[in-house]
Amino acid sequence: MTGRATGGGASRKASGAAGPASRPRARKATSPLSKLAARDQEAEALAERPGPADAHSPEIWLELRRAVTWVGVVGGAALIVLLIEPILFILASIVIAVMLDGGTRLLGRVLPIARGYRLAIVTVAVFLFIAWTVFLTGTQVAQQAAQLPALIESQVARMQTWASSHGVDLGLNELREAGQQLLGSVGRVTAVLSSAAGIVSSLVMMLVLAIFLAVEPNIYSRGLAWFVPVAHREETHEIIDKVGYTLRRLMAGRLVGMMATGGLTGFLLMMGGVPMATLLGVLTFILAFLPNIGAIISGVLIMLVGFSVDVQHGLFAIGVYFTVQVVESYLITPTVARKAVDMPPALVLGAQILFGALFGILGLALADPLLAMTKVTLEERAKRRVAANERRG
Repeated sequence: MTGRATGGGASRKASGAAGPASRPRARKATSPLSKLAARDQEAEALAERPGPADAHSPEIWLELRRAVTWVGVVGGAALIVLLIEPILFILASIVIAVMLDGGTRLLGRVLPIARGYRLAIVTVAVFLFIAWTVFLTGTQVAQQAAQLPALIESQVARMQTWASSHGVDLGLNELREAGQQLLGSVGRVTAVLSSAAGIVSSLVMMLVLAIFLAVEPNIYSRGLAWFVPVAHREETHEIIDKVGYTLRRLMAGRLVGMMATGGLTGFLLMMGGVPMATLLGVLTFILAFLPNIGAIISGVLIMLVGFSVDVQHGLFAIGVYFTVQVVESYLITPTVARKAVDMPPALVLGAQILFGALFGILGLALADPLLAMTKVTLEERAKRRVAANERRG
């Protein structure tokens, strides 16, 4: 009894002591004086925090890193927008360097000499081929390139007349605009043939940079891997090697396809008596670098020039176009290029439309190689992450 009484009294004392103490605290929280006191305490706590002068504080360094990161992201995006043209030139030089490197490696299989000598042989052979092509067909191609716009306009007018005779009003202005857009898409290509002086400096810079990159590619790959943490550098080197292999195969297939389609188109059109056969062969060779879009543009040009003579030549031009495309699509591309990287045509076409709208003709030309590089990089990283997760599991 005494224990229980003592315990009950103690509990009543504790509750009595806690009850009055809790009730005033509730009243103080709602009073203006308690609010002022809380504000004073917060101000004192804020005054004790590190300020801008306390550079040694971890909190200051953390915020500084965050600010520098955001400034770097925004500034990098702005620089890419401002310097997109030289960046595309550098990327084009990398693609050319990959092609030179591929030719050097291929020559090494039959000619076991130093890499520098093999690269010199490949480079000289490329320049001699370009000079031979220009001197052999330069004047003829330039004259035909000057005549091509007028011929296409006359064909557009003939199409309008034919459609009107069958009760279809296509609208001459709309057809002219379509013809101008078509010419605009190949305007820079024909400018290369007719007035090469305007882009000689850019081509020389790209070729010189490509040669420097092809001379010692390992130096630049190591420099690129240097920006990656040490723990991931071996993986980075493997990805760079895989990307280089993919680009070499892709560009080898592209180059073989360009030579086959251009040469075969020009030869067959010349044998069939189609005018401007040499120009159409050269344009087909150049436009074959652009998958999907290049074939469509060259096909339209070939058919317009063929029908400018008569229906028979037009039908012959259509037959030549489809024959060349079948040879390129079912013989060359699956044998050489598609073994390296298999990209869906819709994905390639979408990338070409996007890069062409953003960066012009150079972006259109580089869309396929850049897409291949991105695809291979993401695939390789995904494979390594899956393998790492399996080892952990």
